[in-house]
Amino acid sequence: MTRSLATFAFWLTAPTFPHIEIARDAGFTAVVLDIEHGTFNLDDLDRVIPFCRALGMKVYAKVLGPLTEPIQQALDFGADAIIIPHIGDVAHARAVTAATKYPPLGVRSYAGVRTVGYGPAGATYGADENARTACWPMIESRESLADVEAIAQLPTVDGLFAGPTDLSMAAGNLRYSFSDADKLDIARIAAAAKAAGKPWVMPCWTAPERAFARAHGVSVTVVGAQFYMVRAAFASLVDGLAAEGLI
Repeated sequence: MTRSLATFAFWLTAPTFPHIEIARDAGFTAVVLDIEHGTFNLDDLDRVIPFCRALGMKVYAKVLGPLTEPIQQALDFGADAIIIPHIGDVAHARAVTAATKYPPLGVRSYAGVRTVGYGPAGATYGADENARTACWPMIESRESLADVEAIAQLPTVDGLFAGPTDLSMAAGNLRYSFSDADKLDIARIAAAAKAAGKPWVMPCWTAPERAFARAHGVSVTVVGAQFYMVRAAFASLVDGLAAEGLI
């Protein structure tokens, strides 16, 4: 039996098709592809993105970096949202996010591929694609946090994606601990998104993080990191064998 998980996405680091199907069967309707830290190549993306969409899932692609080429490739393959890591100040955000939108809003380059059915574009294609796809710059540096209110207001930005781990470490912490200071940073991101009338998204691996994000109006919560879940499943199996006295 499937359940409604409309406000949640799961985190995929490797292009493992059965894991996508299992997540869909469990009720997930959205996936974050961690292209930046994962094992996706262009052939993988060309298969994984339409596969997920054929299953009725939204695809949020966290691209390799704040560069035009990987942004446009993920969009051309059919991604529903682009998550852009390593954003700096508002000037940097303005230049980078322009690659996600067709003119006159941005500078995205046209390609007659999947998004136009491999044929000529219709009269409203650019505007339709600009509306269909979302651009979510990651707020994970101290520079982006300092300018988060201005970044949220950019016309090429459709929402904000909080990166609490890197944001905390950029403040000089050895690790992210969801401390009071971390919570203040996350709350500022949420407030900036709200003031701009736009959604915000956050990866939340623990119940306290999810409760905090929900209290601050999070739109999409990313849960279930692929490799963590596989590791936990194997650890649970070994613990069960130990409990049975077999090891």
